[in-house]
Amino acid sequence: ILSHPQTVTISGIELSLNPNYPNPFNPNTTISFVNPTSGQVNLAVYTADGKLVRTLVDGSVSEGFKTFEWDGKDEHGSPVSSGVYFCRLTSGNRTLTQKLTLVK
Repeated sequence: ILSHPQTVTISGIELSLNPNYPNPFNPNTTISFVNPTSGQVNLAVYTADGKLVRTLVDGSVSEGFKTFEWDGKDEHGSPVSSGVYFCRLTSGNRTLTQKLTLVK
């Protein structure tokens, strides 16, 4: 019996942003997503009024399941206040958003 490597292509996998956990959180939360193809990805946290709080990823990311942790701090390393924040994932022409709640 001879065996040969086979390439398997799974269709139907789409970009997805999973709910963060825990939510609500203090002081850390884990954010995960599925990237269907390698490429440029931007994952960032924003205030409810749309101001950038922190960029978690901005660059090339391989395909597959990815996890990142947000420590409740802004770009300068300062803790942010309690409240509702939004995590935005952009890859290609798709943008997905998830609500995060920080409770102190």
